[in-house]
Amino acid sequence: MIPTVPLPPGLGPRRTFALVAGVERYDITRRWNLHGPARDALRFARWLTGPGEVPPGNVRLLLSPLEGPDALEWPDTPAMEALRTAHRPATEENVKSALLDDLPQCDGDLLWIFWAGHGYLGPRQELILPCADARPSQIRHLNLDSALRWWRTDLVKQRRFPLQAALVDCCRVDAPRDSRLNFGTTDYGGGSSVPGRRQFRLYASREGEAAQNDAERGAGRFTEALLGELGQRSVREGVALLPDAARSIHRTFQDLRERGQGWQLPQFLVDRDWDACSFLDGDLPGGPAARATRLDQAAWDGLGELFEGRELPRCAYEAYTWAFKAAGCTTPVHGGLPGEGLLEVVQDLDERQGGPGGMPLAVPFVRFVADRAGTGDAVWAARLRDWVRTTRERLRLPALPPPPAPPRRTALHVRLEAPPGGEDGFLARMWLRRDVTEHIWEAEGSPVALDAVREELVRRLAAFARASGGDPEAGQPDDTVERIEFHVPYELLDTAFDEWPVPRGPGGRTTRTLGLLYQVVVRCPQEREDTRADWRKKWRRLASQGGRHPDAVRTVEDAEVTDVLGMELGAGPAPACVLAHTSAGARTEGLLDAVLEGGVPVMVWRRGGGAPAGGLLGLLAPPDGPEGGADCLPDPGALDVLTLPARVREVRRAAAGAGRASGSVRQQAEGGDRLVLLWDDPDDTLTLRSLS
Repeated sequence: MIPTVPLPPGLGPRRTFALVAGVERYDITRRWNLHGPARDALRFARWLTGPGEVPPGNVRLLLSPLEGPDALEWPDTPAMEALRTAHRPATEENVKSALLDDLPQCDGDLLWIFWAGHGYLGPRQELILPCADARPSQIRHLNLDSALRWWRTDLVKQRRFPLQAALVDCCRVDAPRDSRLNFGTTDYGGGSSVPGRRQFRLYASREGEAAQNDAERGAGRFTEALLGELGQRSVREGVALLPDAARSIHRTFQDLRERGQGWQLPQFLVDRDWDACSFLDGDLPGGPAARATRLDQAAWDGLGELFEGRELPRCAYEAYTWAFKAAGCTTPVHGGLPGEGLLEVVQDLDERQGGPGGMPLAVPFVRFVADRAGTGDAVWAARLRDWVRTTRERLRLPALPPPPAPPRRTALHVRLEAPPGGEDGFLARMWLRRDVTEHIWEAEGSPVALDAVREELVRRLAAFARASGGDPEAGQPDDTVERIEFHVPYELLDTAFDEWPVPRGPGGRTTRTLGLLYQVVVRCPQEREDTRADWRKKWRRLASQGGRHPDAVRTVEDAEVTDVLGMELGAGPAPACVLAHTSAGARTEGLLDAVLEGGVPVMVWRRGGGAPAGGLLGLLAPPDGPEGGADCLPDPGALDVLTLPARVREVRRAAAGAGRASGSVRQQAEGGDRLVLLWDDPDDTLTLRSLS
């Protein structure tokens, strides 16, 4: 039965028109590519021309699939075959031509707009839908809010399209704040508003949320739910039942959210039915309202005292993400913290409320911070635990699982110093850092050659492997030592420690380089004395953000290496990591000087200078995403700086594998095996007497 809503009497398939767009491939960079939006657009077009019986000539289908239109699974119907011939790429020109020139000239009652792809919120919170031809210098896009305002005006003839429905399967996150990406501003203007026009908008997510996509099936979760509601209904039934379908979709995702299986929540942006009656989300029928899981005033008073004057601890990001897991919620998709202070982070958690068990997200956050703070500030940690206990008792909250223990890492440190008398060789010392620090070898006051240091290092690694149950002669990996850190004077920073050969296999007849077997980094403690405050500030900010932050990484070219670069790098808590695209020799040395002067703890460069194809950011970006395109580097915020030691080893191994497979030494070198990683963690260093 069709609900009694004020639909135009003649509304039917022939007076229904649609813009259907699915964007998977973007010119800006392959990192923006998606798997599924083009298929979702095809499925919606199949409903329109199938059960909806809309003539294919009324549908403007715009597709930019990953592998070309022929790779898509086109439904075998005459209508879809016609659309297969007529469809066009989802470029800005084609979108504007269809939506602002072509469709307004048609004589119809109902306009559908279906869009699947990326979505961003602009400075005025308008929804920006990038088109396939988006480029860094100009992110060509559809400003959906402006377009819908245009469609309510008399630029569309007054008796046409009284009903307009926009269904958008995309994220609604803030546009990246990156000077290399120019979204610009777009406003299509408009005439005078026409009374009586109804617009229905249903988005896959709320502001600040990402829309989930099932990459294996190539389908958006929102589109899947939407098509399930539309089913085999005619277009008139579909539009009449659209508000009820929206309520049903909302309840489905609300259930997922309460079970901790989803964070995305579809939203009616315009909270009106077709008859202009409100159906606000809070008035949805079916089930009692969820109990508010937020802190009370007593809890906030206690936190105000506990957090006053406190910087974000190193564990803040880990505590933030664990809070969602402990409360039974899905962790937000975006890395980094929502604020610069503890109270800002807790406020964000409290506004999100909590999980299905009634646990406010702020409580597990404070519990985690208390556990990690115990080793450094026992009094503060005890006060935090007392706050957790009293808050749980007062609010009658369920028990919390214990936070996970800090990850255990074993590192072998090698310290080298130039002898004070200018003799050949270096004074050397080694220590092992795990739960405790153990001094294991010293060159007894006499300078030794680097070859002697290498031989002693190899002996020590073999001994650790045997002690841990491994057999280095049988090629079994050492599961004790994970990282080797070389504390060296400035002049040794570019030394190829990672290329030191290590005997492997039966009888040691096979060798592997140190950088393939272990995480190998260099440090320069002698140069940090005058910049200790900046050094610690940058590292603390990086660690508290979980290693990911849009401002944490800066790429430097030759032209930027100036006499004032060091002061620029040290002016604030960012950057914490510099990627060097500088030439060998004076430029790289000048950049190293600036990095050390500015207190930057992390730097990556290529021994011999220069940058690989796509840049260091493209080379070191997470391996689970597509590689960066030629026109645009990946977003710096996508690089987790705290995982760089492991990531650099992965790149070295991949380069070695490519070189062996191709037999080309040149290709192997270009793959990234000559990377050098300066890694100065101020929280994991020792103040030792000079070896001299």
